[in-house]
Amino acid sequence: MDNENNRPGEEDVDILEHHVDEDMEKIEITARRPFLRTLALPELGGNTQSAHRLLAYSDAILSIVATIMILPIAHTEIRPDQELQESLHQQLARKIAVYLMSFLIVTVAWAAHVRLFQVIDHLDDTVSLLNLACMMTITFLPYTFSLMASFPEMPFGILFFCVCVIAIGLIQALMVLYGFNNPYLLNHQIQMSENQLFYREHILKIIARGPIMCFFAGLLAFLSVPLAYTVLVLVIFLPHLLKLIKWVKERSRGSVEEQPRSLDLFSFHLNEPLSKERLEGFSDGVYAIVATLLILDICENSVPDPTKVKEKTNNSLLEALSEFGPAFLAYFGSFVTVGLLWFVHHSLFLCVTKSTRLMGLLNTFSLAFVGGLPLAYQLTSEFNVKSRNELKAIQVSCFIIFFASIFQFAIWTAALFEERETLHPSVRYGGKEHAFMFAKLSLYPCVSLVTFFLTCFLSKFSAAFFHLMQIIVPFAFLALRILVAVTMVIIQKITWPSRSGDVVLQDEQDAELPSPSSADD
Repeated sequence: MDNENNRPGEEDVDILEHHVDEDMEKIEITARRPFLRTLALPELGGNTQSAHRLLAYSDAILSIVATIMILPIAHTEIRPDQELQESLHQQLARKIAVYLMSFLIVTVAWAAHVRLFQVIDHLDDTVSLLNLACMMTITFLPYTFSLMASFPEMPFGILFFCVCVIAIGLIQALMVLYGFNNPYLLNHQIQMSENQLFYREHILKIIARGPIMCFFAGLLAFLSVPLAYTVLVLVIFLPHLLKLIKWVKERSRGSVEEQPRSLDLFSFHLNEPLSKERLEGFSDGVYAIVATLLILDICENSVPDPTKVKEKTNNSLLEALSEFGPAFLAYFGSFVTVGLLWFVHHSLFLCVTKSTRLMGLLNTFSLAFVGGLPLAYQLTSEFNVKSRNELKAIQVSCFIIFFASIFQFAIWTAALFEERETLHPSVRYGGKEHAFMFAKLSLYPCVSLVTFFLTCFLSKFSAAFFHLMQIIVPFAFLALRILVAVTMVIIQKITWPSRSGDVVLQDEQDAELPSPSSADD
């Protein structure tokens, strides 16, 4: 792009494109001359290694930390004589709101970690130890969340949370500075660049954004707790708000900035989407932890007391276990739901070729509700007998499942807007798998919504029936493909009967024509 055609809003994009073009030329030269690659990395030694295992370890910790923050909510005690709806307003509503905010902020820290290691490709002992310090600070976040959830009106819980986020940002900034002071640790393309200062400043801005906002939130907590929470929410949405404001300004001027359309250079365009591989890895971690958390209550609360087994059931363990039948049914139903939501997520991202910023945000919202499934299990297993709270517990479960699945559907919808770059051809509009993917992503939102309304009209609807429905859903997935295939055939027969007849007639005419070889004879 020529300098004379630059608009003020395009300056950063032009710089990025210029840097990438320059760096790609250097990589091509290096590829043609292998000895230059050896000269470019003179300091690589036995202590320098790939970052892949460290990234997997970090993603596992971050997904665990984000997910276990639901435990204080799931283990909130509700008296049998207390209305669940009243408890939702008095005890759970604020805790759930704080959980969602904390979960999303942890994903912001994860996104900063992803961007950091798009710059740092290799490790030495210093980088590994700094990352361990970062992970140690991150693992302390659930404790600060418990403080905020238990004492929502007091500023010290918010302050401790903000101090942890600031410490995480400082450690990540130290890793960036250390990496650029030791260029052999950097991504090879950045190593070859003469514009390392640009990359360093850019990644530092991305990392510092959250800690700076948390610094102000910590100060505001002593003046106004609600205002401090508002600032923490801005930590999550600020990048997207800035992008929206920039887009509105460009539209008002009548000119829209040309964004680089190729996502192949995402690793070096730091404003581009997050890595699809790490997005899948983090998501798999959340699903795995949620599925595992479900068994904790079974192990803790559904093991008979040996003394009671001896006294009440005459040492009949089977008879004693029968009392926990509803808890086992709730566990299997909840596990099936978690597993199938992962199955849908897996099927969706098999068809996603490149993820966008919007898809990453929607995925975060979906995972936040997936993290709430242990709460759904806890409520439906606690109120499994016919009581005034049973239907409310089922409705809460339907609410959580609906939003976990509807955001999955929203990911696919967002991908369709950029389908040529983001989706496999088979699931694009008109693709052979498009209708089936639509049906697969629609199943859970529809089932949870129908179940919610059934609880409003059927007073005899029970938790046991709800969990049986959860267990039956896999068979619906198996029947779905057959149903969609038959429906598509019927629609084609009804919609294009004349076209089908023309095709058959043309085939018959072609069959009657002599082949070129026979004509020559």
